[in-house]
Amino acid sequence: MAADTQTAPIDTTWAREQFPSLALEQDNEHVLYLDNPAGTQVPRHTIDAIRRYFETANANVHGPFLTSRRTDELVDAARDSMAAFLGASSPREIAFGPNMTTLTYNVSRALGREWGQGDEVVVTDLDHDGNVTPWMDLAERGVTVRRVPIHLDDCTLDMEALGAILSTHTRLVAVTHASNAVGMVVDVAEVARMAHGVGALVWVDAVHYGPHGPIDVGALDVDFLVCSAYKFFGPHLGILWGREELLEGIRAFHLRAAPHNVPDRFETGTKSHEQLAGLLGTLDYLVELGMKSGVYAPNERLTLSGALHRTMEAIREYERGLSTALLEGLLSVPGLQMYGIRDAGRLVERVPTFAFNLGDMPAPEVSRQLGERGIFTWHGNYYALDVMERLGLNERGGAVRVGAVHYNTPGEIEQLVRALGEIAG
Repeated sequence: MAADTQTAPIDTTWAREQFPSLALEQDNEHVLYLDNPAGTQVPRHTIDAIRRYFETANANVHGPFLTSRRTDELVDAARDSMAAFLGASSPREIAFGPNMTTLTYNVSRALGREWGQGDEVVVTDLDHDGNVTPWMDLAERGVTVRRVPIHLDDCTLDMEALGAILSTHTRLVAVTHASNAVGMVVDVAEVARMAHGVGALVWVDAVHYGPHGPIDVGALDVDFLVCSAYKFFGPHLGILWGREELLEGIRAFHLRAAPHNVPDRFETGTKSHEQLAGLLGTLDYLVELGMKSGVYAPNERLTLSGALHRTMEAIREYERGLSTALLEGLLSVPGLQMYGIRDAGRLVERVPTFAFNLGDMPAPEVSRQLGERGIFTWHGNYYALDVMERLGLNERGGAVRVGAVHYNTPGEIEQLVRALGEIAG
């Protein structure tokens, strides 16, 4: 397997120094974080930004005094920066919430006010349940829910089946950008083309894709997109992007006294301002990562959106090397069964997230033994209920899931593969 070297211009040495938690030890050895699909570690930039907010700006919004004015400025800056991260045309298209699921429920209920008998929504068997159940619940209003299956051999979305399902009755297609269970990346732009062809809206769950590559909502040509900051090195915070003209037309559920303007009408209750500060710290880290890695020069005249996009492109390229190492390493373990694409020539179709089982050993036991060795992984269904059901894995405790991000190294993957070999033996 490859040595611990870079495969793209990401300075992994500098990056790892920014994450205090990577210094954690278990039994006098550094632990290995491969539990990233459930939540990444956070850089010092994020931690410091949250602390500074509490020290210098902790107040509610719209007050006539210093700390409140600073919080107003913070909210505006967070919208501006997230618009840049997602390639949005306006900060008015960005709303914040406690998590992606809550935001999805808020908007699905609001959209559902206008739908009923004869209307259809489409969900997929590849998605996290946070992008399935909120839409399925509209069946109570008479909305028909249609499901797009996956190809069981490689866990890719059946695009031909999607085409057969779409009709003039379709009001919305809810689809993932990348599977949180098996790592498959969906051609979201093609889904949008097909859905718009019948006049349907497109709702994208980009939670799992967020840390792995650039997101450009304009290029994807979708209508709504949700993601979560804690999956791309930030705090626990959900983010909604929606086309401004669509957000303006939705009768959102909100308090009488709350602002009715966009995007505030989608933010129920007081926002977690300290988390917004942490989000800004995370995006500052990504900008600096690009600069330290030589992705762009300090004097290069880039917009914030351009700088973030270039950094995320470099991360995507670096992670393809990690995907190759994971694929080759996992396939070398005796008795290991991997789910999803296993062809090295198709790794561009997945992020470095892999689900597998080891012989007849229950997934919880494999994960436990890895944990004893200081290698952190997850097991179960990860709320990807339909993927696990289609693969017939729920009855055996799901699968073990490992997921790498840019602060992981090929050397850590070698450590994982050695441990799995020991467990298999």
